[in-house]
Amino acid sequence: MNIEKIKKNINKKIEYYEKIESTHIYAKKIEKQGDNILIAEEQTGGIGTKGRSWHSGKNKNIAITIIKHPKCKVNELEGLTTKIAEVIVEAIYELYGIKLEIKIPNDLLLNGKKICGILTEIHTMSEKIEYMLISFGFNVNEEDFNPEIEKIATSLKKEFNKEFNREEIIIQIIKKINNLI
Repeated sequence: MNIEKIKKNINKKIEYYEKIESTHIYAKKIEKQGDNILIAEEQTGGIGTKGRSWHSGKNKNIAITIIKHPKCKVNELEGLTTKIAEVIVEAIYELYGIKLEIKIPNDLLLNGKKICGILTEIHTMSEKIEYMLISFGFNVNEEDFNPEIEKIATSLKKEFNKEFNREEIIIQIIKKINNLI
């Protein structure tokens, strides 16, 4: 992954990892360092909603957590996960003309199979937001899925039989998420 291309196009602090247990779990440990974007080539223990695992093939997909410290009240973030899903759908359509479906609240589907999962977590103190984590895993160039998920999961490459540019997807999605919050 060309992390320098991403950094050049996203004017935010970005940390890049070849391999990490989970960008989401690590983000909780470093959130006090301020707003940040964690990008991993491979996650060994990626997580989804309800404690489920998220498979992340090495050098093939997108695994990101965005740490934010928004200056707003919790009620202003109502429906945030769905709004993030909508901007990811918009980004992929703008880049490739591919229409993803949203399975409310946090999954994106292509041809009826899961291609992206979104995990949002907000930590508050009373009405004040201490920090927020926005994580997503997007199957871009994955071809080999575990037998237990191969009937329900897909990737752009699996559906269209060609490589897709992860950097341009990341740049487009992060810009759109940053415009939301």
